[in-house]
Amino acid sequence: MKKTHGIALVITVFFFLTGFLWAMGAKPAPQTKDTVAVKTQAKADPLAVNVSTANADSAKVKNQKLPKLVDLGADKCIPCKMMTPILEELKKEYTNRLDVIFIDVWKNADEGSKYKIRVIPTQVFYDPKGKELFRHEGFFAKEDILAKWKELGYEFKK
Repeated sequence: MKKTHGIALVITVFFFLTGFLWAMGAKPAPQTKDTVAVKTQAKADPLAVNVSTANADSAKVKNQKLPKLVDLGADKCIPCKMMTPILEELKKEYTNRLDVIFIDVWKNADEGSKYKIRVIPTQVFYDPKGKELFRHEGFFAKEDILAKWKELGYEFKK
């Protein structure tokens, strides 16, 4: 009898969690001009999606074939917040040599699935042709990012 209750409990918890996760994923994100533009742009080039800063400089860089660092995170996640100044520094210091892209997967859930991430933040390194070279999960210090690029054959000097 106790074994039956244990199995029933496990099944109930499984269905509850499955329903909860389905319900969380089933809610569409609010549609804004930026969201529509990002979705349209993502279909054309998933590596070119830059949710945080879609500006003219970024558009120029995307037309060039540059190595890319894609950071997938969320603006409310603590390690992701710690990555923000690093990403901004890399973007500023290596303009026209490295394309740095941030995607908020809490605001754009489809992107997390597209990139097959398991945890945030996740950094994905791509060569200029779009081939994934390396993937890192968790906080990644600026010096470590630059060292990894050097290891991959890309040395960015200021």
